[in-house]
Amino acid sequence: MRKVVVNTTPILILGHIGKLDILRKLYGEIYITDAVFREITVTNDAASAALLSAKEWIHVMSIEKPQDYAMFRAKLHAGEVETMILAMQKDFCADLVILDDLAARKTAKYLGLTVTGTMGVLLRAKQEGLIQEIKPLLDEIIANGFYISDKMIRMILDNAGE
Repeated sequence: MRKVVVNTTPILILGHIGKLDILRKLYGEIYITDAVFREITVTNDAASAALLSAKEWIHVMSIEKPQDYAMFRAKLHAGEVETMILAMQKDFCADLVILDDLAARKTAKYLGLTVTGTMGVLLRAKQEGLIQEIKPLLDEIIANGFYISDKMIRMILDNAGE
């Protein structure tokens, strides 16, 4: 089974549109850090409820060396930093990291991590037949207050054949 570490935003987005189970269907189990858990559960909303009801397949882990945290903290949020540190821990070694923030994605790639984002997850879900269309989900994501540029929407829909 692949080890997949997920940051806050993908869980927020998928949780708010009722599609968090896509992660389970694609990857079986996923891992999040303490910081990601705190960032999501600080509010009592759909994403928080979805996360709390998925305890059997979403595992919360602590990072081993919190001193590594300072290395990244200048430009990234706590969840992003802990996600990358967990992904690189010798006893863990993630196969995939799911991050949406551009600076975090660039940092993760620089560190040699394999990275995708929420849109990549949706494209893979469509390729595997887990969802029929991406367009309605993009509309719902936007309606829930998440920003996706017009350029990104066109690229996603082109890749999805929609």
